[in-house]
Amino acid sequence: MVVIVVVVLVIAQGDGNDSTTPAPSTATTGTTSREKTQEPRGERADLIGFQLDDRSEAGITDIWVAWTIKNSSGGQSDYSWDWEAVDAGGTRLTNGSQLETDVQPGQTARGEYPTTLKSVKGIKLNITSFNRTASY
Repeated sequence: MVVIVVVVLVIAQGDGNDSTTPAPSTATTGTTSREKTQEPRGERADLIGFQLDDRSEAGITDIWVAWTIKNSSGGQSDYSWDWEAVDAGGTRLTNGSQLETDVQPGQTARGEYPTTLKSVKGIKLNITSFNRTASY
């Protein structure tokens, strides 16, 4: 009976949702080989920056998400992605969808969007879906 309880606990702990990926980090810390294998590939790699920008001052909360897209494809592209902000315990605090259109090949586009977050401390951004399509 003890073996069954241990197996159930191990399975329950490993039952994470692998459908999200962390937002790209702008930090310049060293990376291990495991972290390098988790880097985005393909069209997802075009989202080269996605972070929280805390502009709060004088006791007024003002937190935005800011992004940078670089079109690495050979054609004009539209980008859409869904994201979530979660606390250290894994609770979703807010989420949203972003759109960047008509990005030319090799062009970099930047954008930002306000959030309802009250703090950036301990908050992690995840990309829950990402799509690049040809724009016409």
